[in-house]
Amino acid sequence: MDTETKIELICKPPTEEVLTIKDLKNLLETEQHPIAYNGWEPSGLVHLGTGVICAYKMKDFAEAGIHFKAYLSTWHAWLNNKLGGNLQLIKKAADLFKYSWIALGVPKDKVEFIYSDELYDDINYWTKTITIAKNLTIARTRRTLEIAGRKETEAHYVSDFLYTPMQVADIFHMKVKICQLGMDQRKANVVARELGEKLGFWKPICVHHHLLQGLEKPTIWPIPKGKEKEALSSAKMSKSKPETCVFLYDSPEEIKQKITKAFCPEKTIKFNPILDICKHIIFRERKTLTIERPAKFGGTVEFQNYQELETTYRHGNLHPQDLKNAVAEELTKILEPVRTYFKNNRQAKECLNIVKNTETTR
Repeated sequence: MDTETKIELICKPPTEEVLTIKDLKNLLETEQHPIAYNGWEPSGLVHLGTGVICAYKMKDFAEAGIHFKAYLSTWHAWLNNKLGGNLQLIKKAADLFKYSWIALGVPKDKVEFIYSDELYDDINYWTKTITIAKNLTIARTRRTLEIAGRKETEAHYVSDFLYTPMQVADIFHMKVKICQLGMDQRKANVVARELGEKLGFWKPICVHHHLLQGLEKPTIWPIPKGKEKEALSSAKMSKSKPETCVFLYDSPEEIKQKITKAFCPEKTIKFNPILDICKHIIFRERKTLTIERPAKFGGTVEFQNYQELETTYRHGNLHPQDLKNAVAEELTKILEPVRTYFKNNRQAKECLNIVKNTETTR
């Protein structure tokens, strides 16, 4: 595969940002199978954002011949007191993440799944962590707390400040050349880029993907000018608010119910979670979207691409409920392989039941 085709796959939506394309091209021209990674705090059920969106990028990277490491960061979840700080439950959630991606078609022969325990027995990892910590001020570390889902004012324990040095150390200890994470992890990746060469490592490339919006109405609406980025970060899909997200294992009835109740203002494109799902999932999976409606309301209409759908919706020629009905139906079909996988795989089903019966934490 030539370099340009690899770059197209890596930059394929839902990718939103690459730091930098020039660095990426240089890397791909000098290394045949560089290492990329994404890391997750396993802390509950898997929703469309963590599951489907992340699976897309894992499959893109695998197709491009990149050695992809899916890092199940149980210790970061422990630091962040997820699942009550119960490390055994966190490990079960990590297993659930792995099963979920495999159910979505992530090739387990091309993606390497790694748990924290496999890294942290090595004293060299902690040497890297301390070296990075010695080169980070408290103020700079506090500004990166978004990566742990916290505001700058929410750091109350010493462990809160370990999070970023450990995450940056993960990158260099796993020999990662491409950090492929969500936009909410940008600040940690930028620290890695800034410190890498200074500490004798390298400057990793950052490939950040879109954060899928939650189904609820933003707390402040309409969004004030200049606050869009902040609003989107706080409105991202979150398993700690189960009524505002679609889980991979939801039944067709649950999907229908959640989508029907979702925020979807007429003629409004920005911060519309239903259109967000259309753009980043439906049209990634399908070449067209068919919306059935009675003849008196315009009859059945078929959209060939997302831009057609957006234009029609903006002009008020498509009712929110008609759009919701179609999206619920498409999501039900897209997630059918996941429901089948968990129905037929005993270990995966047992793992899902354990996590389902555990209280999810932010």
